[in-house]
Amino acid sequence: MPHTPVTAAMIAIGDELLSGRTKDKNIGHLADMLTAAGIDLMEVRIVGDAETAIVAAVNDLRPRFTYVFTSGGIGPTHDDITAEAVSKAFGLPCEHDEKAMEMMGAVYRSRDMEFTEARMRMARMPRGAVHIRNPVSTAPGFTIGNVHVMAGVPAIFQAMLDTLLPTLQTGVAIQSVTIDCPYGEGTIGEELGAIQNSHPDTVIGSYPRFDGETYSTQIVVRGRDRPAIDAAAHDVHAMLDRIRTARGDG
Repeated sequence: MPHTPVTAAMIAIGDELLSGRTKDKNIGHLADMLTAAGIDLMEVRIVGDAETAIVAAVNDLRPRFTYVFTSGGIGPTHDDITAEAVSKAFGLPCEHDEKAMEMMGAVYRSRDMEFTEARMRMARMPRGAVHIRNPVSTAPGFTIGNVHVMAGVPAIFQAMLDTLLPTLQTGVAIQSVTIDCPYGEGTIGEELGAIQNSHPDTVIGSYPRFDGETYSTQIVVRGRDRPAIDAAAHDVHAMLDRIRTARGDG
């Protein structure tokens, strides 16, 4: 039975990402976690704290992918506008969620801290949104439609993702075989391309390496069907054997 891919896109939000003041750590973590779950991360966008840019990105991506994940812009400051922008993208009012207000209010009272207007901003989300639990600092992320809105702070983003992933549809996890090749890409490139064309159910990546004296390549065969991966890997090994014989290598 053919496999129907589960796909995803990510929107990383924040002027600080575009200026370089903050180095993003969430994209790589999301990619790792989705790959392990069999969800294909197909596209990533970085947008600033501009409502029009966020709305445009959300509305472009959500019809095209199974899931859209966002990071950043749901904090207490004036430039945290993700909740408002996502609400606008869905044509929904952005309002203080009653459950979030109660939960956060109780936490601040227990800490003898004032539940200020700024802190209340973290309880804002589109009407009808479902919470994404935040075990680190309480203020929840939220899901609306197929869009999952999470914090930008890496520790909180990762904790939210841990609670979210078990609730999502997942696909068949990608498997891989790694082959160390003692030749550079210029030597193997043409034949490797032919092998890729012969094995369309796999993705073959080549990653050049240089040790200061010689070039070599790491070849990785990826796919969801183990026999297809093994067949492609067999052809890669056969290619390397031919090159060794032609060159007289030991």
